[in-house]
Amino acid sequence: MRGVLSLLFGQPSGIRRRDVRTNRADWLRRSTVANNSRAILIVSALALPPAVYWLFDGALLPFVLTTIGLASGAMAVALCRHGQFERAAFTQVCATLLIGLVLTLADRQVVDFGVALALLGPVQAALLGRSPAKKRSWVLFLVVVAIGALGSLGLVGWPEPNRPEYDMIAVLAFAIAALMVALSASRMNRAYDVQERGALANYRHLLESVQDAVMRFGPEGQVLFASKSAEKLFGCRRYELSGSGLIERVHVLDRPGYMKAFSDARHEHVGRTVEIRMRRDDADARVPQFTWVEITLTPVELASGPAVREIVAVLRDVSERHARDVEMREARRRAEDSSSAKSRFLATIGHELRTPLNAIVGFSEMMTSGVVGELSPAHKEYADIIHRSGHHLLDVVRMLLDMSRLEAGKFEVQTDSFEPSNLIEPCLKIVDAMARERHISVSTEIAKTLPNLIADERACRQILINLLSNAIKFSHEGGKVILSMRRQGTMLNISVTDQGIGMDSDAVGRIGEPFFQVQDGLARRYEGTGLGLSIVKGLADLHEGALRATSTPGEGTTVTVLLPLNGPATKTEETGEVTQLAPTGSTAPEATWPDQRKRA
Repeated sequence: MRGVLSLLFGQPSGIRRRDVRTNRADWLRRSTVANNSRAILIVSALALPPAVYWLFDGALLPFVLTTIGLASGAMAVALCRHGQFERAAFTQVCATLLIGLVLTLADRQVVDFGVALALLGPVQAALLGRSPAKKRSWVLFLVVVAIGALGSLGLVGWPEPNRPEYDMIAVLAFAIAALMVALSASRMNRAYDVQERGALANYRHLLESVQDAVMRFGPEGQVLFASKSAEKLFGCRRYELSGSGLIERVHVLDRPGYMKAFSDARHEHVGRTVEIRMRRDDADARVPQFTWVEITLTPVELASGPAVREIVAVLRDVSERHARDVEMREARRRAEDSSSAKSRFLATIGHELRTPLNAIVGFSEMMTSGVVGELSPAHKEYADIIHRSGHHLLDVVRMLLDMSRLEAGKFEVQTDSFEPSNLIEPCLKIVDAMARERHISVSTEIAKTLPNLIADERACRQILINLLSNAIKFSHEGGKVILSMRRQGTMLNISVTDQGIGMDSDAVGRIGEPFFQVQDGLARRYEGTGLGLSIVKGLADLHEGALRATSTPGEGTTVTVLLPLNGPATKTEETGEVTQLAPTGSTAPEATWPDQRKRA
C-alpha cells in the first residue's frame, strides 16, 4: 500500500523546486504531465468497479476504456518517476487517441464524441510535448479519422451492438479529457505569463545596471524610457529628459546632425551612429558644461505594423576619447613644427658652412697643386689632409641639405625621358677613386634592351651614386660590387650587390631611416652620417617608386630601387597598354628578350 501511495503522490525524478527559478515553464510542463498521469490512473481506478459490473452484464466497451486508462496511467506515472516526461506525455496522447478510436468504432456516425475526443490528442501534444510528438500525434489522428470513416461505411465495426449508455460514457470521457486539456492549458499559460514578466523584469534590471545610458523613443520621438545611467550621464533626474528635455541638451551646432540621424533611423529603417555635444548639469559650474556623447540609434518595429517603429538609443560618454584625439593632434602639430624647425636649421647651417668650406677646399687644392709655390713634404701632407677633410665636410653638408629639402617637401622633381644606361658611366667615374683606394672591383649587368625612363635624371644619378658609394664603403677590401639594371614589368629595377658585412633582419627593416647605421656608437669602423639610403628612399618615393633590401650577415647586401617607367604621375591606361618591343614585321629570337620571362 505504501508503494502505491509513493507511486501516486511521491515526487517524480526531474521535478525539483529549485528548477522554478531557472525555467518555470519547463518545470510546470513536467509537473502537469505528472499530475495528468496520476489523474488518469486515479479516474481509471475509480471507474474500474462499474466497468467490471457492466462487463458481467455483457457490456465490453466500459471495461476496454478503463483498461486503456489504467495501462496508460500506470505507464505514464512510471515514466515520470524515471524522469522521462516526453515519453509520459506521448503515452497520454496515445491513450486519448486510442480511446477516441474505440468510441468512434462503437458509434458508426461520421462525427461523434470519439472523433472529438481524438482531436484533443494533438491539442494535448501541442501543450505538453515537443516537435516530434506533435507531428506524430497529427498522423495518428488522421489514422483514427480514416478508421472512423471505414466504420461509418460498415467495413470496420465494434464487436458488440451499441447501447444507450455508451453515449453517456462517450460524453463523460470527452468531458474528462477536455477538463484535463483545459487545466493543462491554464497552467501553461500562467507559467508563460509569469516567465514573460520575469524576463521583462530581468531585461529592465539589465538596462538599469549597464554603464551606458539606454533610452527608448516612441514613433513621434517622445522619450518612453530612460535607464538609471542617464541620470549620471546628464546630471539630472530621468523625468527631466521627457518632452523636449533631451533635445534642449543637444548643442545648437550639433542638432541638425542629431535630427538627421534620428530621421534616417526612423524612416529608412537603418541604424545610425552620431557623436554630438550634450549639456551636463553641474551645480558648481557657472557656465554650461558640454560633453561628447556617442549615440547609436536602432529602429525597432512594433507589432502594430512595420510602418510604426520605435527607436532604441545607446548613449556613451566619449569625452576622454575626444580629449585624447585633441592631445594627439596637438602633439602631432608640435612634432611637425619641430621637424620643420629642424629642417630650417639644417638648411641654414648647411648654407652657412658651404661658403667657408668651399674656400678651405679651394685654397688647400691650390696649395697641393703648387700654385702658391713648392711646399715641404710635411706641409704638402697637411694641405692634402685639409683638402680631403674639406671634401668630406662638403659631402656631409650636401646630404644634410638634400635631406632637409626632402623632409620639407621642397625637392622639386623635373622629369624628362632619357636612356637609363646613360647614368652608368658618369656614376662609375665618380666612385672610381673610392673603389681603387679599397681595391674593390665594380662590374655591371645591364640588359641589352631597356626602355626609356621618364624621371629626374639628376635625382636618378644621385640614387645610383649613393647606392654604389654605400656598397663600396661596406665591402671587404678586395671585394666585388655588381650593378644591375633591367626592366621589371612597368618598373625599372636598379640593384647594387656587395659582398660586405651584411645586416640582420632588424637592420634591414630599418633601411631608409635617417641617421641609421648598422654599426652605431663611437667605436664604429665605418664613417658616414647614415643619410645615404634615406636620401635614396626619399628620391624613390618622389618618383612613386620603392626601396627594397635583402641581406645576410657576413655575406653581403643587395639594395634594389624600383622606378616607374612612365614617371611619377603613372597613368593606368598607359601602363596597361602593350609596349611594342620590336619593329612591326621583324622577328627576334627568344634569347634576345630574356627580361620578358622575369616580369613580376
